[in-house]
Amino acid sequence: MTRKGLLVTAAMVLAMGGGALADTSGKRIALSNNYAGNSWRQAMLESWKRVTDKAVADGVVGGADAFTTAENQATEQAAQIQNMILQGYDAIVINSASPTALNGAIKEACDAGITVVSFDGVVTEPCAWRVAVDFKKMGANEIAYLEKRLPEGGNLLEIRGLAGVSVDDQIHAGIEEAVKANPKFKIVGSVNGDWAQDVAQKAVAGILPSLPEIAAVVTQGGDGYGAAQAFAAAGRPTPIIIMGNRQDELKWWGEQRAKNGYETVSTSIAPGVSTLAFWVAQQILDGKDVPKDLTVPFLSVTPDTLDQALKDTPEGGVTNVDYTLEDAQKVIAGTK
Repeated sequence: MTRKGLLVTAAMVLAMGGGALADTSGKRIALSNNYAGNSWRQAMLESWKRVTDKAVADGVVGGADAFTTAENQATEQAAQIQNMILQGYDAIVINSASPTALNGAIKEACDAGITVVSFDGVVTEPCAWRVAVDFKKMGANEIAYLEKRLPEGGNLLEIRGLAGVSVDDQIHAGIEEAVKANPKFKIVGSVNGDWAQDVAQKAVAGILPSLPEIAAVVTQGGDGYGAAQAFAAAGRPTPIIIMGNRQDELKWWGEQRAKNGYETVSTSIAPGVSTLAFWVAQQILDGKDVPKDLTVPFLSVTPDTLDQALKDTPEGGVTNVDYTLEDAQKVIAGTK
């Protein structure tokens, strides 16, 4: 069955008075998002709107409003959460600016009887739920891939994400540990690309003149195309660049493959994880027993799946999937 079919099925269950949806029709869920300055975050918000608009129209929940802070400021996001408490939301789904800085505001929400589900940028407050991928493993997998491609090793440039966010710290830790275990690789330079192509291009262009020959670029997503442009502008040979499922970098990869057989791999968390967190919150509000920690897999593009990913990914967008109620139920059951 297609994902569209699954959503239709969920709506049919509601129409028939299915118990799984009966208790949340009047509940309101808010999205607290800490940042929207790149294509992944825009796709994440679009997924949220697409799925929650339908859930509201179908009577699954009473509302699902989205709010984004200006510039990844934990203090601003904490104030945003406190305002959501005052507005009487039944659940808050949060992509957090910090794993710890918002714990006080989150505890206030929990004490007020509000369900809190964090995703992507998860939080450590025990009262909250967490929906995440194993970002540390994602970083380690990049080095595992390069070990196969570059058996002799080589110099690496690391492009990190948004400073201070747990996702950046975890991916970096995975890369760092894997490099220590594979001393034939050496990180000779590191910059922050903020998960945005333009920022990454500028940062890489600034550090390249001081770097020796680079065999590969390890990344976090949203930075591969910018890195490729910086290397081209500097007249440097193009290294293996790990991609992050953005349409512009997948398109560039396809063009380079056609020209010279360029090969790499692309991995990221699906922006639609926001919709999985929404359904998890809905299930908790509906009285279901949901484990506090839920893990979802990466969404990867390989040479074998590149052509299909290019067909499915909109221009300027990110390879994505919208999660359904059934998907959430499967993740919950699998975790149990």
